[in-house]
Amino acid sequence: MSVVNQAPHTALDRVNPVTRIAAAVIVSLPLLVTLDWVSGATMVGIVLVTALALGFGAGFIARRVWPVLALAPLGGLNMALYGKPGGAVHVDWFLVHVTDNSLRLAVAVMLRVLALGIPAILLFTGIDPTDLADGLAQVWRLPARFVLGALAGFRLVSRFVDDWRSLALARRARGLGDTGAVRRWATMAFAMLVIAIRRGSKLATAMEARGFGTAARTWARESTVSRADLVLIASCVVAVAVALVAAASAGTFWAVWS
Repeated sequence: MSVVNQAPHTALDRVNPVTRIAAAVIVSLPLLVTLDWVSGATMVGIVLVTALALGFGAGFIARRVWPVLALAPLGGLNMALYGKPGGAVHVDWFLVHVTDNSLRLAVAVMLRVLALGIPAILLFTGIDPTDLADGLAQVWRLPARFVLGALAGFRLVSRFVDDWRSLALARRARGLGDTGAVRRWATMAFAMLVIAIRRGSKLATAMEARGFGTAARTWARESTVSRADLVLIASCVVAVAVALVAAASAGTFWAVWS
């Protein structure tokens, strides 16, 4: 991993990985109860300011969240063209109805995508898979068999990139990678599927042979929650309350069940 893309050391390093997962769920709550744009904008602003305060650099944030920034306008465009009409009509052609209401929904959808994606990406940045497995088993009390299987699968994901690169180089060396981009991608994807199934079967057999998940387990490292975990959860609850109060004060609160 290059130094440029390496996750920076932040205050989140002192937080248990399972607490980060809980925090990501909590900050998404305003987006599950209201469709307005004010709550989404408020949450995005709070997340960005908090991320900078925790130690994430602006450049690192931009490099990590650019896929979300690219996808958000696509969701907003679909809502603007085909969303629920209402208010003044700006464009009315066949199935396309651009109105004041659809434009408000478009802005709300874009902000919701950002408010969901940015916190999740930043909260999951720099999580060690082993620490996460320890937290799932010891703090959340999930079954050891499930936790160890998930840990093994997570660690194999990083190998897929190397396998894909090696497969592409091998095909190019045999003269099979110069033309037909779609066909090349399809054949390589099928080859990767075969490799994944074989590797997963071998790993599952090896883990069964070594007794993983067959009896009560002990863990080499203790996973606990501390004051930093409580501060993170409390901060997320406060952020959710601020976003909902802002929407209610602005008169834009739009309950999803209405």
